[in-house]
Amino acid sequence: MTTAVSAGGVGPLLRRWREERRISQLELALRAGSSARHISFVETGRSRPSEEMVLRLAEHLDVPVRERNSLLLAAGYAPRYTETPFGDPAMEALREGMERLLQGYEPYPALVVDGTYNVLAANRGIAMLLEDLPEHLLAPPLNAMRITLHPEGLASRIRNLPEWRGHLLQQMERQIAPARSDALRSLYDEVAAYPLPEGSGDERGVAAGEAPYPYFALPLRIEHEGRVLSFVSSISTFNTPLDVTVAELAIETFLPADPATVKYLQSLTP
Repeated sequence: MTTAVSAGGVGPLLRRWREERRISQLELALRAGSSARHISFVETGRSRPSEEMVLRLAEHLDVPVRERNSLLLAAGYAPRYTETPFGDPAMEALREGMERLLQGYEPYPALVVDGTYNVLAANRGIAMLLEDLPEHLLAPPLNAMRITLHPEGLASRIRNLPEWRGHLLQQMERQIAPARSDALRSLYDEVAAYPLPEGSGDERGVAAGEAPYPYFALPLRIEHEGRVLSFVSSISTFNTPLDVTVAELAIETFLPADPATVKYLQSLTP
């Protein structure tokens, strides 16, 4: 993904972010230590904000780091945040730390994805779930959304596919709205168009004779070797990132959602 520059200057971009966050000019001004009049002048192009003001407004509008660079460029300033490739030697300590985190979470599944859901690292719990999938889906770059929703991928094994698919698509929609990412939009259009596996529209969440379990969050219920495993997912990101790549990294961990899943996964541990 590249950083886009607005031909209309920084004002319309800031107004779009403010409206996206549903914040009034007065509220933003109070948060940023400015005045509603000055915010209005900035948005209409009557006043050019300082570099410090652009960054302050971006902070209070919770603008992603990549888009903060876009705001700075549109205001006539140099980008503030670098974009270091994940494989760069400068990222070695970060990569090693994340690998240790993923290994420490085993036997439960965990993975690291970038801003377009390409898998950068995964543990043996994830490898277990991907067993016997077609080679064309496992070829790099492995994409978490593609491999989950493709009818030849995990979609055919997910017992509550309609609910889980809806959750994933909504998650992508929330990211697309403010990010203006062509790559993310293209991925969304691709996976949203995948046909559902035969029978996936049926109620398959609880099999005949199976007692319902009181889940505390929407579970991923997935078949593995004749068993139904249940997980709830948690996504972690970095606080106050100073690099675009780091800002877009996400660690997703899958916590067993019922005792049977815990017992089975622990039985796999040497």
